[in-house]
Amino acid sequence: MKSFAVFALAVTLAPTAFAQHQTFVVNPDASEVKMTLKTTHELVNGTFHVQSGSIEFDRSIPKMSGSVVVLAGSGKTGNDSRDKKMNKDILEVEQHATVSFEPKTYTGAIAPSGDSTIQVTGIFTLLGTPHEITLPMLVHLDGTSATAKAHLVVPYVQWGLKNPSFLIWKAENDVAIELNLVGMISR
Repeated sequence: MKSFAVFALAVTLAPTAFAQHQTFVVNPDASEVKMTLKTTHELVNGTFHVQSGSIEFDRSIPKMSGSVVVLAGSGKTGNDSRDKKMNKDILEVEQHATVSFEPKTYTGAIAPSGDSTIQVTGIFTLLGTPHEITLPMLVHLDGTSATAKAHLVVPYVQWGLKNPSFLIWKAENDVAIELNLVGMISR
């Protein structure tokens, strides 16, 4: 009788536990990464193309896995010569075609629907070098549709990239990144 009660409890709770585990599959065509670099003469704004993304999470435990991959050479700032220099000299796309973020853990709660703000810790890989970061992320779930938005400041010079400054045109050593991921949730 005791084993039947344990079995009945397990059968009752299994769908709830299974429903907690979900995968956020990113739609690259609807997602984007924006960057803003302050310089002495202007704000340089650009966008990068998200190549792929899939993040597994479980609302019952603060673990995540998967990755979001951005094509390093897809950056467009509205100035072809600047973009060429950025790709060749700064992002070194010949050797490092992608930039990625692999979430590992999070704090906060992910609501079954609506908005949730969580702190995501993971590995941001730039020029092939991993950097652990924690960033606030706004997650919105609506049925099977989902979005994830984050803002972060990347100390790109500190992380080994070249500063594009020349003559009297000076760039800051940090770049602001806006991540906007759109996709679907599957169980």
